Amino acid sequence: MSRSGTRTAAIVAAGGLFFVLLPPVATFAGEDYPISLFTRILIYAIAAVSLDLLIGYGGMISLGHAAFVGLGAYVVGILHQHGTDGQPLLGLLPGSDNALLVWPLAVLIAALSALVIGSLSLRTSGMHFIMITLAFAQMLYYFFIGLEKYGGDDGLSIYSRNRLPGLDLGNDLHFYYLCLSLLAAYLLFVHRLVQSRFGLVIRGASSNSRRIEAIGIHSYRYRLVCFAIAGAGGGLAGALLANQTEFVSPGLLNWTLSGELMVMVLLGGLGSLFGPVLGATIFLLLEEVLAMYTEHWMVFLGPFLVIVVIFLKRGLFGLLTGTGQRHE
Repeated sequence: MSRSGTRTAAIVAAGGLFFVLLPPVATFAGEDYPISLFTRILIYAIAAVSLDLLIGYGGMISLGHAAFVGLGAYVVGILHQHGTDGQPLLGLLPGSDNALLVWPLAVLIAALSALVIGSLSLRTSGMHFIMITLAFAQMLYYFFIGLEKYGGDDGLSIYSRNRLPGLDLGNDLHFYYLCLSLLAAYLLFVHRLVQSRFGLVIRGASSNSRRIEAIGIHSYRYRLVCFAIAGAGGGLAGALLANQTEFVSPGLLNWTLSGELMVMVLLGGLGSLFGPVLGATIFLLLEEVLAMYTEHWMVFLGPFLVIVVIFLKRGLFGLLTGTGQRHE
């Protein structure tokens, strides 16, 4: 293993150990809030990794990724409401708070929505692709604002977390380790994906789509599947976020969340897999600390992001692992 590879492995192991040991240390110190804060970080990290799959590996710059996060969250919220009032959804589907039913459905709906949105968006490229993904997300955003039955602009309250056999998701400690396990599983899945033949095609198409087509590979299909997989990851993050906050609102589909996820990816490092996890951690910790002093915390984050983008080719993770380079 190369020196940079050894350094990367050590940093990843140290980060994993930190996340594993955080809850017992926080509990020993009598502080429960860090568990809640880092649970949120883990959830956003899943969403950021899924976006990095699009941008960092697939070269598909999407400003509509929040749509899939919001859809996953609303599946949880809507099924919870129908389970509470006893009225089947559309007169057919009964409500439920069983995570084994609700979460796969949230992932499936987000993936299918990504498939539809991607099938149209991927017929364009460049700025047109960015704008059409943004347009689809905003359409869904205003659609849910108009759904008065599910809270409209005020959002939808969830009175209890989903049930999962063998775990008490109402227990913040159980929920934290579940989110950590799902993030680890998603990271492993994405790692295997990008190292496979599928991943090679995706990366090749991002740098030279015409050359991929010239050797007889239909890159459109590969990129569409990649778009759907990324959407599924966003849906999973949305389902977890709805459970953590016990509330969903149209704001989860707004372009501002897509922008925040993109900032997390850029901070951590594009195409670095673990970079988005670091980016989500730094972004949300900075938000938490700076918000204690000013409501205009983005004024301070902005210059920091500019410095990272200009001087660190592979973001903060590249800086830590020694693979970051200054742009030529």
